[in-house]
Amino acid sequence: MIDRFRTHMQAMQTLQRAQEITANNLANINTAGFKSGKMFQSILNEEIDGEVFTSVQTGSRPVMTQGVFEQTGNDFDFAINGRGFFVVEEGGREFLTRSGRFTLDGNGSLRNERGGQVMGQDGPITLPELNQAIGENREVKFEVGSDGTIRVNDRIRDRLRMVEPDNMDRLQRHAGMYFHADEEYVTLNDDERSTVLQGYFEKSNVNTLEEMVDMMQTMQMFESAQRALRTADEMLSQATNKLGQY
Repeated sequence: MIDRFRTHMQAMQTLQRAQEITANNLANINTAGFKSGKMFQSILNEEIDGEVFTSVQTGSRPVMTQGVFEQTGNDFDFAINGRGFFVVEEGGREFLTRSGRFTLDGNGSLRNERGGQVMGQDGPITLPELNQAIGENREVKFEVGSDGTIRVNDRIRDRLRMVEPDNMDRLQRHAGMYFHADEEYVTLNDDERSTVLQGYFEKSNVNTLEEMVDMMQTMQMFESAQRALRTADEMLSQATNKLGQY
């Protein structure tokens, strides 16, 4: 009977975790470059003093399918066609992102929506002459090639740093649009295969209909598990009352 309680409780905890993942996906429908998450389970068998204990661990893995590209005409919007990621620095740490909605700050530094510095081949990208020209309303030509090369008035200024992780499943999600790569599990290789599209950004890859269906199914299974747990509790109460009569 106790094992039955444990089974129902584990099922409810797993379903609650699945619902949290679905809710996070739906909350980020409009987050550029967001990758939806899917729950996974792993069963671990551990032997202690000759007895085998089984535990179920749950987690979330990002779904790395490419989102739809939306054309904006904004010269500071970029999308990566391929498996690569932009690299940004925020709070002294480097993160990977598929969101390429960038802007120039007052010092000419290229930054993303969160204020993180966009990284080039030699560090943070700064374009002071472009910033000055825009501030003075002077005509200026700003182009980013398919390989990420940045040109201002046909002069090469830098190149967007793009990397491709060798193990997507081990990327750690951080703050919605960001991923962190632990060097112990993930190697970042320079991405020479992906291409950059200027004037576009990648939308979230969340499928709203699928997420709503998943949410409804999870709620139904959770309610079933609740009823099963309630039934087990009633059976245990009846058995305890009968034993008390003897």
